[in-house]
Amino acid sequence: QVQLVESGGGLVQPGGSLRLSCVASGTVFGIRDMGWYRQPPGKQRDLVAVIRTDSSIVYAETVKGRFTISRDNAKHTVYLEMNSLKPEDTDVYYCHMIINPQGNYYTDYWGLGTRVTVSS
Repeated sequence: QVQLVESGGGLVQPGGSLRLSCVASGTVFGIRDMGWYRQPPGKQRDLVAVIRTDSSIVYAETVKGRFTISRDNAKHTVYLEMNSLKPEDTDVYYCHMIINPQGNYYTDYWGLGTRVTVSS
Protein backbone atom coordinates (compact mmCIF):
# COMPACT_ATOMS: atom_id res chain seq x y z
CA GLN A 1 0.00 0.00 0.00
CA VAL A 2 1.56 3.26 -1.13
CA GLN A 3 1.28 6.28 1.15
CA LEU A 4 2.59 9.81 0.80
CA VAL A 5 3.92 11.37 3.98
CA GLU A 6 4.56 15.12 4.10
CA SER A 7 6.70 17.02 6.58
CA GLY A 8 8.18 20.46 7.07
CA GLY A 9 5.17 22.70 7.52
CA GLY A 10 4.81 25.16 10.36
CA LEU A 11 4.70 28.78 11.40
CA VAL A 12 7.12 31.25 9.86
CA GLN A 13 7.39 35.04 9.75
CA PRO A 14 6.93 36.95 6.49
CA GLY A 15 10.15 36.83 4.50
CA GLY A 16 11.15 33.55 6.06
CA SER A 17 11.74 30.12 4.56
CA LEU A 18 10.46 26.59 4.91
CA ARG A 19 11.29 23.32 3.23
CA LEU A 20 8.57 20.76 2.63
CA SER A 21 9.32 17.10 2.00
CA CYS A 22 7.12 14.27 0.80
CA VAL A 23 8.14 10.63 0.63
CA ALA A 24 6.26 7.76 -0.99
CA SER A 25 6.35 4.68 1.22
CA GLY A 26 5.46 1.14 0.23
CA THR A 27 6.11 -0.70 -3.01
CA VAL A 28 6.88 1.70 -5.86
CA PHE A 29 7.76 0.54 -9.37
CA GLY A 30 7.92 4.01 -10.86
CA ILE A 31 6.91 7.63 -10.34
CA ARG A 32 5.96 10.09 -13.04
CA ASP A 33 4.92 13.58 -11.91
CA MET A 34 5.69 14.79 -8.41
CA GLY A 35 4.08 17.99 -7.25
CA TRP A 36 2.70 20.26 -4.60
CA TYR A 37 -0.75 21.82 -4.43
CA ARG A 38 -2.40 24.14 -1.94
CA GLN A 39 -6.00 24.61 -0.98
CA PRO A 40 -7.43 27.68 0.73
CA PRO A 41 -10.54 27.09 2.85
CA GLY A 42 -13.62 26.71 0.68
CA LYS A 43 -11.68 26.84 -2.57
CA GLN A 44 -10.32 24.36 -5.07
CA ARG A 45 -6.90 22.79 -4.81
CA ASP A 46 -4.44 24.72 -6.96
CA LEU A 47 -1.08 23.73 -8.41
CA VAL A 48 1.97 25.22 -6.71
CA ALA A 49 4.68 23.34 -8.61
CA VAL A 50 5.19 20.07 -10.46
CA ILE A 51 8.35 18.31 -11.59
CA ARG A 52 8.02 15.67 -14.28
CA THR A 53 10.02 12.55 -15.06
CA ASP A 54 12.13 14.46 -17.60
CA SER A 55 12.85 17.08 -14.87
CA SER A 56 10.75 19.73 -16.58
CA ILE A 57 9.09 22.02 -14.03
CA VAL A 58 5.97 24.14 -13.92
CA TYR A 59 5.40 26.77 -11.22
CA ALA A 60 2.32 28.79 -10.37
CA GLU A 61 2.87 32.42 -11.31
CA THR A 62 2.45 33.48 -7.69
CA VAL A 63 5.47 31.46 -6.51
CA LYS A 64 7.90 31.84 -9.42
CA GLY A 65 11.29 33.04 -8.25
CA ARG A 66 10.51 32.23 -4.60
CA PHE A 67 9.80 28.49 -4.52
CA THR A 68 11.98 25.66 -5.86
CA ILE A 69 10.78 22.11 -6.42
CA SER A 70 13.17 19.17 -6.66
CA ARG A 71 12.99 15.38 -6.56
CA ASP A 72 15.13 12.47 -5.47
CA ASN A 73 14.00 9.46 -7.47
CA ALA A 74 16.07 6.98 -5.47
CA LYS A 75 14.40 8.12 -2.27
CA HIS A 76 10.90 8.50 -3.81
CA THR A 77 10.89 12.02 -2.40
CA VAL A 78 9.87 15.46 -3.60
CA TYR A 79 10.90 18.71 -1.95
CA LEU A 80 9.56 22.26 -2.01
CA GLU A 81 11.95 24.97 -0.91
CA MET A 82 9.90 28.06 -0.07
CA ASN A 83 11.68 31.41 0.33
CA SER A 84 10.49 34.99 0.78
CA LEU A 85 7.25 33.67 2.21
CA LYS A 86 4.24 35.97 2.26
CA PRO A 87 1.07 35.87 4.39
CA GLU A 88 -0.86 34.91 1.26
CA ASP A 89 1.20 31.70 1.07
CA THR A 90 -0.64 30.51 4.19
CA ASP A 91 -2.46 27.30 3.26
CA VAL A 92 -2.51 23.55 3.60
CA TYR A 93 0.02 22.12 1.14
CA TYR A 94 -0.66 18.72 -0.42
CA CYS A 95 1.84 16.41 -2.04
CA HIS A 96 0.79 14.62 -5.24
CA MET A 97 2.51 11.83 -7.16
CA ILE A 98 1.60 9.65 -10.12
CA ILE A 99 2.86 6.23 -9.10
CA ASN A 100 3.03 2.72 -10.52
CA PRO A 101 2.52 0.58 -7.41
CA GLN A 102 2.37 -2.88 -8.91
CA GLY A 103 4.28 -2.82 -12.19
CA ASN A 104 1.37 -2.49 -14.61
CA TYR A 105 -0.35 0.91 -14.33
CA TYR A 106 0.02 4.42 -12.90
CA THR A 107 -2.44 6.13 -10.55
CA ASP A 108 -2.75 9.32 -8.50
CA TYR A 109 -1.75 9.52 -4.86
CA TRP A 110 -2.21 12.40 -2.43
CA GLY A 111 -0.74 13.17 0.95
CA LEU A 112 -2.86 14.28 3.90
CA GLY A 113 -1.48 17.79 3.77
CA THR A 114 0.86 19.92 5.85
CA ARG A 115 -0.10 23.36 7.10
CA VAL A 116 2.04 26.40 6.35
CA THR A 117 1.27 29.60 8.25
CA VAL A 118 3.04 32.84 7.42
CA SER A 119 2.41 35.42 10.09
CA SER A 120 4.22 37.89 12.29
